[in-house]
Amino acid sequence: MEELIVTPETQPACKPSDYRSDLKPVWCPGCGDYHVLMAFTRAFAQLAVPAEQIAVISGIGCSSRIPAYTNCYGFHGVHGRSLALASGLKVTRPDLTVVVASGDGDGYSIGGNHFLHACRRNIDMTYVVMDNRVYGMTKGQPSPTTEPDFDTAISPGGTGLSPFHPLVNALASGANFIARCFAGEPNETATVLVEAIRQDKPYNEVKRGAEAALVVAMGRKAVHTGQAVTFEEMLNDGHEFAPEVDKFTMNSPAPVQLGPDGLYPAPQPGRLKGREYSQ
Repeated sequence: MEELIVTPETQPACKPSDYRSDLKPVWCPGCGDYHVLMAFTRAFAQLAVPAEQIAVISGIGCSSRIPAYTNCYGFHGVHGRSLALASGLKVTRPDLTVVVASGDGDGYSIGGNHFLHACRRNIDMTYVVMDNRVYGMTKGQPSPTTEPDFDTAISPGGTGLSPFHPLVNALASGANFIARCFAGEPNETATVLVEAIRQDKPYNEVKRGAEAALVVAMGRKAVHTGQAVTFEEMLNDGHEFAPEVDKFTMNSPAPVQLGPDGLYPAPQPGRLKGREYSQ
């Protein structure tokens, strides 16, 4: 898919109000979802994508009301399944700009499995989660991101459970654009949303895995040899982690043997530069 490029010369005159429906939001006064909706419409206006080329998908919850408040195409799905719906839409209609609106309960609890695998598949769509760390729509039950000591009438003394860390899990699962915004800053949120929608880079798991392994090797070499190591140096390095490691076979003896004292040789940082062990 080609990257969306809008210049002052080619950008149509779009306003955030062009993307708002006539329905009045029913969120509680002061709810951050008002500002998230504002960020959605401002981002769409900046992108200047026609409303009929945008699809806003959601599940269940306060945050999932957003499709009704835009005049884009929308689908208000079932609890926790917004990413499954959005994925199917995007692969069948890759020409559409697909944005998913969700909450911490919808996205990380009942929809947690879909969240991990959507990150792993890394389909070109944008997932926005309004995480207030509580089930706000249904009387304040703890959500997966609630702090363990959050004391309520429903969870006296707190849950005692470690909270789910969505950004860490998204990164580990393969998402290629991850950001966190504050709902009270709709302009900043809109800017980040524009960048997220425009992001369309294929994710190469083989490349990421190879680079991750190389970074581990860099750290090991730096510690064991007592010298600073750069990424480029490691790529072109003849360093040996063990003697003649390139000649190993299934029947080779262990590359590092016990010493006369019955102990394996220890690294000697700074003394050996081209090899970790003295054997």
